[in-house]
Amino acid sequence: MSRLDETFAALRRRGERALLAYFTAGDPSLAETRRLVAAAARGGADVVELGVPFSDPLADGPVIQRAGARALAAGTTLPRVLETVATLRADVGVPLALFTYYNPLLAFGLKAFARTAADAGVDGVLVVDLPPEEADPLAAEARAAGLDLVHLVAPTSTPARVRLIARRSRGFIYVVSLTGVTGERHELPPGLGAQIRTLRLVTTKPVCVGFGIARPDQVRAVGRLADGVIVGSALVRLVEERAGSPTLAADVERFVAELKAPLRERPGGSGEDRPTRMRPGGSGEDRPTRMRPGGSGGGRPTQDE
Repeated sequence: MSRLDETFAALRRRGERALLAYFTAGDPSLAETRRLVAAAARGGADVVELGVPFSDPLADGPVIQRAGARALAAGTTLPRVLETVATLRADVGVPLALFTYYNPLLAFGLKAFARTAADAGVDGVLVVDLPPEEADPLAAEARAAGLDLVHLVAPTSTPARVRLIARRSRGFIYVVSLTGVTGERHELPPGLGAQIRTLRLVTTKPVCVGFGIARPDQVRAVGRLADGVIVGSALVRLVEERAGSPTLAADVERFVAELKAPLRERPGGSGEDRPTRMRPGGSGEDRPTRMRPGGSGGGRPTQDE
């Protein structure tokens, strides 16, 4: 059982949802990244994603693009990010996942990357521009090294593709909540509930939602649907705005605690999952459903479990 598996299993037993906090590694420096990850863990982040800066960030909006540019200008590379993770492991016990593009991994070498990442203490890797149909070489090396390869599912994914992604993803499934790039949004997409229900029909693996989530009220709404909520651009913007401040780490810890608080709530007070039908604007209507063993609501087990 991987560290990601253990984390989601423990959260389900407690009736909680996971908060996954994203930082761009090396922004404003790798030394600061170490402090920010530790602060996020103290604040209650259950998983931390570290973005590997890349020169052609197709999936990233302007906030994370700027962070990546700053990190690259400061000399951040994939080998240095892995060294940072190895240093972090002495102080941080939460799962650490790399959010990256494929080119840096190819340049490093897939086998060398998987083994070095696992040795450093990386638990999972998300490759935003690697479709599952082309992921076999990395998947084989990741599995051999004990790394979870997490795949992303989009609102435009066909039913067949959803099943493929659900079968191949390890650790959790990353639900991209909207079409377009990363970035904060004022409203959550109205089709998010249906998107997650489609996944629940084909898997019992943890389902985590990212892209566009920035506020505690949005976290609460998504947490009623999913096993985990991913917050990226809002944290990266906070780092950008307060870089150099002596209170930056404390500010991050406080913000993470605010984001995590709604995910500790038990909807309805009974501990049962109650998926929420999302309305535009991020509000939702609670609709009780029977809880499956393991704590997820709705759906049925399939061959990927």
